Amino acid sequence: MTASVAMHLSDGVLDAPTSLLFGAVAVTWLTVAAARGRIDIDDRTAPLAGLLAAFLFAMQLLNFPVLPGVSGHLYGGALAAILLGPWVGALCLSVVVAIQALLFADGGLTALGANVTNMALLGTAVGFAVALAARGLARRSRTGLLAVAFLAGLVSTVAAAAGFVVEYAIGGQADVSLGGLAGVVIGVHAVIGIGEGVITALAVGAIAKVRPDLIYLVRTSEARQPVEVTS
Repeated sequence: MTASVAMHLSDGVLDAPTSLLFGAVAVTWLTVAAARGRIDIDDRTAPLAGLLAAFLFAMQLLNFPVLPGVSGHLYGGALAAILLGPWVGALCLSVVVAIQALLFADGGLTALGANVTNMALLGTAVGFAVALAARGLARRSRTGLLAVAFLAGLVSTVAAAAGFVVEYAIGGQADVSLGGLAGVVIGVHAVIGIGEGVITALAVGAIAKVRPDLIYLVRTSEARQPVEVTS
């Protein structure tokens, strides 16, 4: 993505107090996620979390064209939430975002808290909320599951972009029109969200075909048994 609409914020985009604020938000949220995620980790989810983190890391290195001069990539908030649940999914994606910042300078270190908040926490939470609201449809048929995964991927991408707009409204450094910025960022990420939704649906559908028991969203809460997802 171009610098003006990039999801990964660079150093200096937000002022120091705002960066510290969202760093604290990220630490607090991840502390809760770590505590709650222990309930969801078992012999199935632990290996899947590692594989998914590696998959998302690799996919975030691959861009697809969106508009002339603008490209996007999978970030995986909804995918992580659907497969692992909102808490483990948030932890998994936080690791990916942190590694990208530390090793590849994809997002500034001072903006790490904001990037984790937007992509790993807000996007994952919203994606899971959308999927959870439509879980009845996802459990009804394979087509329903794919539709829910697509919608969750689309909405989570827009939510993460909206999170950046809120952060910029609080402590953005450049003198730009907030309305114009919001229109560009959210508009572009709505288009990117279509690609996110397609990839999310394809990945969830592939896993559902061979191992539906690995999909957190459609497992029963009592014994974590898979729910039959029929065509």
